[in-house]
Amino acid sequence: MFTQGRLTRPLKDSRVQCRVCEHYCTLEPGAWGKCGVRLNRDGAIYLSVYGEAVAVHLDPIEKKPLYHFLPGTQALSIGTYGCNMQCQWCQNWQLSQVRQTDPGTRQLGDKLVPQALVDSAQRQKTASIAYTYNEPTVFLEYTLDTAKLAQPQNIKNVYVSNGFMTPDALDVLEPYLDGINIDLKGFTESLYQEYTSTRLAPVKRNIATLAQDTSVWVEVTTLIIPGLNDSDVELQAAAEWLAAISPDIPWHLSAFHPTYRMNDRPRTPPETLARAYDIGKAAGLHFVYVGNVHDPRRSNTYCPQCGELLIARRGFGARARWETPGICHGCGRHIPGVWI
Repeated sequence: MFTQGRLTRPLKDSRVQCRVCEHYCTLEPGAWGKCGVRLNRDGAIYLSVYGEAVAVHLDPIEKKPLYHFLPGTQALSIGTYGCNMQCQWCQNWQLSQVRQTDPGTRQLGDKLVPQALVDSAQRQKTASIAYTYNEPTVFLEYTLDTAKLAQPQNIKNVYVSNGFMTPDALDVLEPYLDGINIDLKGFTESLYQEYTSTRLAPVKRNIATLAQDTSVWVEVTTLIIPGLNDSDVELQAAAEWLAAISPDIPWHLSAFHPTYRMNDRPRTPPETLARAYDIGKAAGLHFVYVGNVHDPRRSNTYCPQCGELLIARRGFGARARWETPGICHGCGRHIPGVWI
């Protein structure tokens, strides 16, 4: 379903600049953006996947991953086609790397307009709607219209994002967004340019802006890829940068497995994740988590003041140990997050 896009700038000769992500694509009539789902049609940009939910699932919120956001609840999770990055290790490439310019690779998704999504979330009594699987920024209008309907129903809105959106996009999203997990792919510009066809600087800006200047709850995930972003120097630089923004930002360290266009590297060894975990804690981050492997100790939440176990996790299951959500039962320290 096509709908006219927002955040655009008209130019001469029916050209239009898209201002949703940091590519700032300038499109001639008939041209598609780098995301593959935004088209200049007769001098206006249109989103081609509005109301077209290709993936719709009920997921634990821990799967996003969000560990400090309504733990133990379910999120109605939706995705479409397209992405503004071209990560060579993408684990959802069947959705994210599909382009409208190659219609033979596409299958129509479920026609779920925003109201239908909110109605479904209400019927299933989910605590939130998560815009995920592919980059939600590229279907901004769909997410925004859904979030506006969900908010009055006390349904939270969550982005799982690569963080490459523009300040304009953040401005329109922020009033309706409750939580976000942003992928920090690595901590060098060269990695971003070579392996994702984007840039690191806007991602860093958006993480800092969201964490410091908004009420949106922020968590960060880094997929640890052997030989690519797993050096002590790079991990320490990322951890220290995050800790300087806020030591309370949860940092998820996720295990890589070969997929898509990156099949020449091995799975991430558990000892590498343990080393990254120790680096994050040494840098001053209070909440560091290991994911995609069985490591209960490093996936639990502990009080940074007294060390008390607060939330025990096994897989995507979470069991709170505290009596009052967000308050350590050992020392009374407030634990940052969205708990009720």
